[in-house]
Amino acid sequence: MDLRKLAADAVSQNKKAALLIGGAGVAILGLGLGYKYLRKPEKAVRVGVVSQLLIHPLKSGKAVPLALAECQKMGLKFGELQDRHWLVVTEDGHMVTGRQEPRLVLVSLTCEGGQVCLNGPNMEELKFPIKQPDNPVLDCRVFGVDIQGRDCGDKVSHWLTHYLKAEKTYRLVHFEPCMRPRKRAEKEAVYQQFEEVAYPDFGPVMLLSEASVKDLSSKLEKGVTVERFRPNIVISDCKPFDEDSWEELQIGSVRLQRVMACGRCLFTTVDPETGVISRKEPLETLKNYRLCKPSEKHIYKTSPLFGQLHNVKKTGIFQVGDVVYKITR
Repeated sequence: MDLRKLAADAVSQNKKAALLIGGAGVAILGLGLGYKYLRKPEKAVRVGVVSQLLIHPLKSGKAVPLALAECQKMGLKFGELQDRHWLVVTEDGHMVTGRQEPRLVLVSLTCEGGQVCLNGPNMEELKFPIKQPDNPVLDCRVFGVDIQGRDCGDKVSHWLTHYLKAEKTYRLVHFEPCMRPRKRAEKEAVYQQFEEVAYPDFGPVMLLSEASVKDLSSKLEKGVTVERFRPNIVISDCKPFDEDSWEELQIGSVRLQRVMACGRCLFTTVDPETGVISRKEPLETLKNYRLCKPSEKHIYKTSPLFGQLHNVKKTGIFQVGDVVYKITR
């Protein structure tokens, strides 16, 4: 065997391998540099300030104002309170909201020391444990989608039924961490973008500006407050409806991603101070100037748009007074 020929072949093969490895390395480096220079850097633009943080532990119940909150994938949390994690249902599990029972807006649900506290006008405070593992888990329906809830007991059921002066029995259920969350059943792609939630109508976070509410109030015979629209985050120091154009936001350590506008319904005609439903304002006025574009009617239909619904892109903490930044690239 010719040793010189073997040596020459080995050198040739090594050169080919080196060329291949070198070429691959250059390609990877090129891709990395391309990504680095083609990717647009983020720019944070100040657009407002957080003036209020509101959590609604009971769906359709009274808001609890917070100075600081944790923002999780499923919405706001403070201690043992989580947004829209308690729900009134009929005995067969169908949700009951302020649309059917307007006086629900006057019911306060708070938590302290492992106990839930229920309060309402002309009612004695009722306390019961947050965790009641021996109580049955009920199959419930929220906007046509199945979801579970832990029954809160007969005493709570009697309290609610008596308060609402209902002819049928109502029960209270609690969504627990081990339970499967839900999405709205609509097939449009925009709804499928939402994170899964417990009992909210759509997404985990709703945001509204003070200026938008003030603009609406200027068109009404009797002004309204932000509480009527049940937002989680209220923004000040911006112009009316600026929030419509905020696609991505940084607030404290939280990153939010806009999904869609909030289409409004009859619930907006319930006065949060009295629990009386008018079935007219401010819904009729909103329909005069806040309807969607014709191309979006398959999504919003005839509902006027007021406030914006967001997913939680990055969980964290925020507080009243935090600057709100719009993220652009």
